[in-house]
Amino acid sequence: MDLKQLLNDDRGVSPVIGVILMVAITVILAAVIGTFVLGLGSNVGNNAPSATFNWDYSGNSSGGNLTVTHQGGDAIENSTINITSDPATAAQDNISYSVSGDQWTAGDSATIEYGGSPNSAQVIWQSSGGSSSIIGEWEYQG
Repeated sequence: MDLKQLLNDDRGVSPVIGVILMVAITVILAAVIGTFVLGLGSNVGNNAPSATFNWDYSGNSSGGNLTVTHQGGDAIENSTINITSDPATAAQDNISYSVSGDQWTAGDSATIEYGGSPNSAQVIWQSSGGSSSIIGEWEYQG
């Protein structure tokens, strides 16, 4: 057996490297295609902000005011926030915001005036891609 010929013989290297590269490319393509087929690709970059809210209700079961205050966490663009309430007419007709600037930051608040029995309220964040997330929630404990 000639040692020089054995060291210079690389006939089996090329097919092995080719197979490894083909498997790697197949796995990467399967992961990318699987992400978009399962609908996860549209949510990339649409992560809801993380914020803490304080809910302060002053009133009784026949009406009152609910103040929601941004306590801390991410600053949230005003255009991406929607406050809903049950009964729904309370949030649509009788809500006032106390927000400084274009973003909700710590200390900013909104007040919902209930003319009747309150049930619940939510702070909903809407992404530019059309998805939404509930980032704050309150239920009346009367």
